[in-house]
Amino acid sequence: MSEHHYFKYTNSVIVVPMLAVLAIWFVYWVEIRFQINLNNHGIYPRKASGLQGVLFSPFIHGSIKHLYNNTIPLAVLLASLFYFYHEHASKVLLLGILISGLFTWIIGRPSYHIGVSGVIYLLVSFIFFKGIFTKYYRLVALSLVVVFIYGSLLWYIFPIKEGISWEGHLGGFLTGLLFAVVIKTKIPSVKKYAWEKEDYNEEEDIFLQHFDEDGNFIEKVPEENTSDETTAIKITYHLKKDVSNKRQE
Repeated sequence: MSEHHYFKYTNSVIVVPMLAVLAIWFVYWVEIRFQINLNNHGIYPRKASGLQGVLFSPFIHGSIKHLYNNTIPLAVLLASLFYFYHEHASKVLLLGILISGLFTWIIGRPSYHIGVSGVIYLLVSFIFFKGIFTKYYRLVALSLVVVFIYGSLLWYIFPIKEGISWEGHLGGFLTGLLFAVVIKTKIPSVKKYAWEKEDYNEEEDIFLQHFDEDGNFIEKVPEENTSDETTAIKITYHLKKDVSNKRQE
């Protein structure tokens, strides 16, 4: 991975969740500050005007409790999506919002459906099922963490409580499952140790050569490099004449 791509990838893990959280809180602040109600911009099933909610409903919340309950799961799940599935994260998020929103528009009750809960169910479903399908240990571990933390959300894809858009939850859940099946993800190849390879030969293994047939450790002393040939040493003497006693004429 080049430095540019690494920088872009790292930024998306932090920036996207932060922007998403700021966006939903900003919209709620605008409603409070200017005393307006944006609920009529949510999804209203089977009415043409209600289609605008497919884009706008994730940003609209009915109460501070509704907003707060969605903030932390949204941030955590978006960070997980962009960290572990960065190649497909934008596609999953954007297409997921459209498809799950249309699903809600088709099957929903005649009421305004608002909130980012459908996106949360989309992310939970995709991350969980994709990790299980890949069978890659890190992604499976992520799936188990997600189901441990957010597994109780599964009950709310059924109409068990008034005032909750179970249709939006169901739409997000089914969309995430669909993407987990359809989208192909590259996973790192599993590293094989020497003894796992087909051409492995125990007799050539340096480590195993330190053990006998009964498993007892044998200390091997490195063999000395001996040679039968004796290296001949030749000494050369140079005789120097003493010229100090010569007379000068």
